[in-house]
Amino acid sequence: MGGLGAPEIILIIIAILILFGGKKIPELMKGLGKGVKEFKDAQNGDSEPKREEKTNV
Repeated sequence: MGGLGAPEIILIIIAILILFGGKKIPELMKGLGKGVKEFKDAQNGDSEPKREEKTNV
């Protein structure tokens, strides 16, 4: 059986845009990226997560 092709991926992207809207997508991706980074750090044995400084511009 086949995997995901271009038409299926495009359909999934359109569905995500309809459900969450264009403004929420960057926030979701930022959160996903932080989660993946924390997971990788935990896999590597880093016991303390690195603190990031927040700067409001």
